Amino acid sequence: MKSKILTPLKYLFLIICSIISIFPFYWMVAGATNTSNQIAEGKITLGNQFLVNLKSLFEGYNIPLIMWNSIKVTLITVVLSLLVTSLAAFGFEKFKTRKSEIIYSIFLLFMMIPFAALVIPLFKMMAGFHLVNQHLALILPSVSNLFLIFFFRQSFKSFPNEIIDSGRIEGAGSYGIFFRLVFPMMKSTYAAATIYSFMNSWNSYLLPLIILQTEDKYTMTLLISGLSSASYVANYGVQMVAIVIATIPTLILFVAMQKSFVAGMTGSIKA
Repeated sequence: MKSKILTPLKYLFLIICSIISIFPFYWMVAGATNTSNQIAEGKITLGNQFLVNLKSLFEGYNIPLIMWNSIKVTLITVVLSLLVTSLAAFGFEKFKTRKSEIIYSIFLLFMMIPFAALVIPLFKMMAGFHLVNQHLALILPSVSNLFLIFFFRQSFKSFPNEIIDSGRIEGAGSYGIFFRLVFPMMKSTYAAATIYSFMNSWNSYLLPLIILQTEDKYTMTLLISGLSSASYVANYGVQMVAIVIATIPTLILFVAMQKSFVAGMTGSIKA
């Protein structure tokens, strides 16, 4: 009798939580189909102004170029950061020394420093390398992601040392063991790290705001931010369309990799 009462309550609670989670996304999509005045008035139903808002956005900005900027920066950042951080984590975990543990502890301490405190030093560093207003200035600071090093190392703790030893017996070097044995068995972990790295780079705002200075170098986050200050009266409909467009790549990636993401976050290893 008790379970018959609790089960409907659990489902009701989950339904309410789902509605709360989904509503902002629905409101964003609905806003993209309405005029700015309708959004300001609080209309939350679908309208018929999507094509008008879309046309205004593409007429005012070079959306294909800006999307390409975001995709280029994000993809390069994801590939390089996964390669560098996973190799570093593998070295820290499987080739432990007293000095490496000290260095790793220092890395963990650096994670406590707010990113906003690093913006000015990063800008001065990139200015010294003549990389201001260049996408490379966004990529380089994101390659050595300290959280990913920590995340990969925690996953490598559960990786069997026997497999590594068998690879050495077969004559494989350290890099051969990593790319031929470790990498194929840690696909779920890499999927989770890919989603994290992708979202971190795709949604980056503060560093691009400081580094990028011309519109032809803008990313989608800077475009969306600029839409709110482009005129005296913000066009919320156009802003919503831009947000919808910027959300699509992340949504596609997460839907495609959600199973691997869950498995990777739980630290599973597949042979």
